[in-house]
Amino acid sequence: MAVGVLSSDQDLLAHAVGDLAGRTGLPVAFGGFERTGALEVTSVVGSRTPYLSGLVVQASRGLGGRALVERRPRLALDYRSSRNITHDYDRAVLGEGIATLFAVPVLVSGRTRGVLHCGSWAQSSFGEQIARSAMQVASDLATELRVRDEVIRRMSLLPHVEPAPSLDVAAREELREAYAELRRIGADVTDPALRERLGEIERRLAALSRDGAAPAEQLDVRLSPRETDVLACAALGQTNAEVAVTLGLREGTVKSYLQSAMGKLDAGTRHAAVTKARRAGLLP
Repeated sequence: MAVGVLSSDQDLLAHAVGDLAGRTGLPVAFGGFERTGALEVTSVVGSRTPYLSGLVVQASRGLGGRALVERRPRLALDYRSSRNITHDYDRAVLGEGIATLFAVPVLVSGRTRGVLHCGSWAQSSFGEQIARSAMQVASDLATELRVRDEVIRRMSLLPHVEPAPSLDVAAREELREAYAELRRIGADVTDPALRERLGEIERRLAALSRDGAAPAEQLDVRLSPRETDVLACAALGQTNAEVAVTLGLREGTVKSYLQSAMGKLDAGTRHAAVTKARRAGLLP
């Protein structure tokens, strides 16, 4: 699998900014990533002027700069008269005609990777639902970035190979660990589009581990998402107790999922179930 099949950070940001406007119902949305201590706005939706595009917001300055360093959402109901922020960027914000502005940091592993903004051209009440929607968009973007980072990191550890050779043992195990980690992350994702993108990455990882000379067995088997999660962990040699900790489940629940998967695969042991799942292309 080439890293190029993954969406770029900018593509993910553009999708999130569009989603932000759609979910909050506010007319203008924009955002950018942190670059050497500053926020560079590279994606804008709904603007009426060119002032926001390319805007560079320094740490602690303006509303976005505060969200950047404080790692929490910031709201200016009346941006023009707000005394809680500096007004370094009034030309851009007020020039756009924005009256109410909300800034949400995108937190990845405790670090602010970027900030999303949404605003209205008239001063208005800012309800809890709008704030919740904006924070969910930021959370979804953070998850996509975290997944992308992990895939790139894992794939960078794999040796470069020419088309269709077998992976060595170490590379194959690294790939299987990456697959299990993606399954764990994906279990917490609620956005259908994001889940579908994660599923496509998982399928490519599973396909990558198969030798070109060993096509998948044709088995009419459909495992549930949790059955696949449990088998993916079992494939790494984890005990039921360890799988329970990894997936945040009860040990008895893990056992139940494992037995169900074994039954579907007509396997007498967990090891046989893992082997059959791999031959069927259900696991890497």
